[in-house]
Amino acid sequence: MLRPWIHALRLRTLPLAISSILTGSALAAFYHGFRWPVFLLALLTAVLLQVLSNLANDLGDHLHGTDDHSRVGPQRAVQSGAISPVAMKRAMWACGLLALVCGLALIIVALGLSATMLVFLLIGLLAIGAAVKYTFGSNPYGYAGFGDISVLLFFGMVGVAGTLFLHTGAFNRAALLPALGIGLLCAAVLNLNNMRDIAGDAANGKRTLAVRMGSSTAKRYHALLIYGGLACLVIFTATHFKGWWQLAFVLGFLPLDRHLRTVQRNTVPRELDPQMKVLALSTLVTALLFSLGLIPG
Repeated sequence: MLRPWIHALRLRTLPLAISSILTGSALAAFYHGFRWPVFLLALLTAVLLQVLSNLANDLGDHLHGTDDHSRVGPQRAVQSGAISPVAMKRAMWACGLLALVCGLALIIVALGLSATMLVFLLIGLLAIGAAVKYTFGSNPYGYAGFGDISVLLFFGMVGVAGTLFLHTGAFNRAALLPALGIGLLCAAVLNLNNMRDIAGDAANGKRTLAVRMGSSTAKRYHALLIYGGLACLVIFTATHFKGWWQLAFVLGFLPLDRHLRTVQRNTVPRELDPQMKVLALSTLVTALLFSLGLIPG
């Protein structure tokens, strides 16, 4: 009974949520404002939001008919009949409620009862809405090609810069570079997923950016996302250089370079699926090494 639910959680996507919180919290340590309760609550909230998005995506694509016998990627839980739509909807409600409770605890611990807390409460509600509405419900924004910008916003700007603000209570413009960098790398994971599913999505009216651009342009866009993300991290490090240990994250370039070569040579979309795990874990390793380089010795 547990196996279908574990499959539905899509554990290989969780490194993206973790990467955002790690980077934002490491920036807080860099600026001498790190707080353990904020880090732990932010991490738990981000993971719950990612799981909520995965569950909603499983159910949403099933209801919209996108998951059918022609699906290229891994079989989905609702599509296969392993989990009923009713059970999945209940799980979404439970996960959404947990995310809301953890998010409330996070902003109260970080900001207290203040006007700024209300702003972050609104951001949190928008994050929950974005997690659900990607493919679930009427007029899901993922079907109109807005998934990439949502990932960039919530995994990058909110996930990284927002976490820094929750730690320190202040906005730092310099943090926009690593926020953009992590956001671009996370958007590349979504783009890879969409390149894998390009034929099925096009046939079922899911107009992702990969569908709109076509396979060849989507590959160039993929390289731009990854190189752009890495460039943002390099520029931040160059302008905030304190020691050679900050360059450890460059080691993450190696698997990412191999990944890009594999993607550029690919002619069979199904064969892109193993690269999802490679890219997600490479993003986490890059974020982890970047974060370790920021922590004061």
